[in-house]
Amino acid sequence: MAIITLPYKYLERLTRTDKKTILDKVALIGSDVERVEEDHADVEFFPDRPDLFSPEGVARAMRGYLGIETGLPTYPVKPSGISFTIDPKLANIRPVLGSAVIRGVTFDDESIQSIMSLQESLHWAVGRGRSKVAIGIHDLDTVKPPFHYIASPRSRKFVPLDYTEEMTMDEILEKHPKGRDYAKIVKDFPFFPLIFDRDDHVLSFPPIINGERTRVTIDTKNILLDTTGTDKRAVSVAVNIICTAMAEAGAKIESVEIGGMQTPTLAPAERTVSVAECSRLLGIDLTAATMASLLQKMRFGAKAAGADKVKVQVPCYRADIMHDWDLFEDVAIAYGYDRIQDLPPETSTVGKPHPVQITAALAREAFCGLGYLEVMPFTLTNEDVLYGKMQREEKKGVLHVMHPISIENTVVRTDLLPLLLEFLTLNRHRELPQRLFTVGDVVDSCHTHQQAAGVSMHPDVDFSEAYASADAVLHELSIDYTVKESIDPAFIEGRRGDILVAGKTVGVFGEIHPAVLNAFELEHNVAAFEFDLRAVPGYPAL
Repeated sequence: MAIITLPYKYLERLTRTDKKTILDKVALIGSDVERVEEDHADVEFFPDRPDLFSPEGVARAMRGYLGIETGLPTYPVKPSGISFTIDPKLANIRPVLGSAVIRGVTFDDESIQSIMSLQESLHWAVGRGRSKVAIGIHDLDTVKPPFHYIASPRSRKFVPLDYTEEMTMDEILEKHPKGRDYAKIVKDFPFFPLIFDRDDHVLSFPPIINGERTRVTIDTKNILLDTTGTDKRAVSVAVNIICTAMAEAGAKIESVEIGGMQTPTLAPAERTVSVAECSRLLGIDLTAATMASLLQKMRFGAKAAGADKVKVQVPCYRADIMHDWDLFEDVAIAYGYDRIQDLPPETSTVGKPHPVQITAALAREAFCGLGYLEVMPFTLTNEDVLYGKMQREEKKGVLHVMHPISIENTVVRTDLLPLLLEFLTLNRHRELPQRLFTVGDVVDSCHTHQQAAGVSMHPDVDFSEAYASADAVLHELSIDYTVKESIDPAFIEGRRGDILVAGKTVGVFGEIHPAVLNAFELEHNVAAFEFDLRAVPGYPAL
């Protein structure tokens, strides 16, 4: 969740109404007022609405909701005559570039703080901590086009923001606060991304830091925006949101030529939606004209296209509109949730715990009794975590994600233990001992079942603790088991055992192999165990 500071005077000027009206109504567009101070309010917005992460965006939305200015905002864009070249060697480093020229900027303390806060909020919500998108804002009048985006030698020197002396790019990663924070994004590349101008002056080392030369101040009148990343859509979203926010504050937007194409266009997308489907989902009777009017209130272009259709123009900054139902949600917001009649369900039932959850609850109780702390790893992971780091062969029944959005989320988990080791990695700075467990679904050959796993990390941990903990949990769950020596390569030979029930292997326990510990960057020994909850007597057959 993003918390945005809304200065009253600036917001009143942009919204063209008073503070009380804004604070009374802002929650109705999907926000939560966190704090009301003498000169500003802090308001929390969901991450799916990054266009509201600035006073300019909030003012635009509020003008529509309050009926001050409805319909599609338009943002004229003319060519700037400025161009960028892109080095082909960036293809496997950080290949995507978006840019724009923003002219006629009038900054005061509030507006300059607004654009800087919007930049950082977009780094979080759209940029995934700058790894997916990083944004640079530069004083255009301090540099000369054309501009060049290259894969630079790491020894290149320039003066980074907030410094007075030149540093190499490697030195920036080691010494500059932003370098240390974001070095992990680029440190393994042979070359580093760099943007410079006609006279070889450095503008930016994305995604790390801008150059001091192009610092934006209260006297800045013209801005060059650079947005780099690994995802074309995300880069475009960031450019559109910043440009339209600045346009709301009175600036003029100009496009930049990149690879023969002018960017951005700030043109709306178009789609046609069904009035009947919207009425059915919301439970309210709508006409095409009424639905179009409600969408205009939410700053869409909309007009009736027959009795059951509405033609909608979606603003370029509304990155959250991916399905017709997203538009229907805005119809509900404009209509007012408080006006939708609540009705009791036509049927009533008595709820009870699912048998699988009863078994899972018993397992949790057993772990907690041993002093273990529950964690909840993600269901999606990747082959390296599940198998590569664990020294295990990939299972035949792995369910792969067809179109993964990142290399971290490519398969559905088949085991829980590797994900617990990831948790230990994330908590290396915490005090010892650490004892963690998880109980949850795994997927094997498209069939889901439940497993449980626990890990213990501290200097004195050994095989005996793994065996004793596994025995205690299995005993509490009334599992009648036997043990045989295991060959699981994730554990140390001679310090590992398989758990057998009715002659079938249902789990494993032991002391984690040093190579696995190194792969997860763990400095202490780890005792661990995992077992299949289908071994619990009475587990339901699904």
